[in-house]
Amino acid sequence: MVKYIFISAFLFITVVSAAAQQKLSRTEYINQYKGIAIKEMKRTGVPASITMAQGILESENGNSSLAVKANNHFGIKCHNDWTGKTIRHDDDKRNECFRKYKNAELSFKDHSEFLSKHQRYAFLFAYKTTDYKSWARGLKKAGYATHPKYDKLLIRIIEENLLYTLDDRKYKPVKHQDERIEPIPELADNVDDYEINPFGNKVKTYNRIDYVIVEDGDTYESIAKEQEVMPWQIIKYNELPSGAELIPDTKIYLQPKRRKAPVGYKYHTISAGENMYIISQKYGVKLKHLYRLNNFDYGREPEIGYTLSLRKKKKKN
Repeated sequence: MVKYIFISAFLFITVVSAAAQQKLSRTEYINQYKGIAIKEMKRTGVPASITMAQGILESENGNSSLAVKANNHFGIKCHNDWTGKTIRHDDDKRNECFRKYKNAELSFKDHSEFLSKHQRYAFLFAYKTTDYKSWARGLKKAGYATHPKYDKLLIRIIEENLLYTLDDRKYKPVKHQDERIEPIPELADNVDDYEINPFGNKVKTYNRIDYVIVEDGDTYESIAKEQEVMPWQIIKYNELPSGAELIPDTKIYLQPKRRKAPVGYKYHTISAGENMYIISQKYGVKLKHLYRLNNFDYGREPEIGYTLSLRKKKKKN
């Protein structure tokens, strides 16, 4: 009798273990998570078809190691602002840090906010939620993934699985994203370190401007080629003189700088070695606007200890 019970228990454990290892089919994945994708679409405006296609592609229908062990369906890495649980996983590099979620819904929510709160993807929200082709092409254009046919892969998944039927024809996208993108004061210290590309490329965002950090050996041409911009744009956006050398460990903006610093940075006191250009690059503010905010003649340099205004124009003395 004891032997029979032992064998039965062993068979039960074996059956349970086999069931636990059974992979989700694509149809099962869609049926299980489409409700969450629709809910997120109504909350943030990200088309459910796009969310589902990206989840299918990145999580291998929910069967990837990250999806199974960490409920991470979109391959989002930790980054310096993440305070939740983490998991280590080999990706572009060995033993990289990825976000770990309590459940899959939190992963879907993080993905929606990832797209809806950052300037890099702001232009996507001008498209209708039913225009999945423009969304897919826009994601590729914005550098969400490095695969040369990323947009085509998403469109194919959407059309083969009729995912476009999930999209809401009545949803009205927000046309002006500034309120959703501007970092709130208590997070301003972290915004510089927040990478917005879960696929591990070099692009980060500060003051709603994409930038990269110059590495040894980088040239205007190599950065331009990798980031799909023109060398002259790099020079223009960073207000550099022709022939200026790139300095390792400094920011190079890939988009025009702005009129003022991020929320939370009202003033800056000049230290030794700093000048108007350095401050302009530090906060992502165009030089001419930095001069205007402080009522300086163009070319004037402040003395050590002088407090520059970064968001509001100073009153003339």
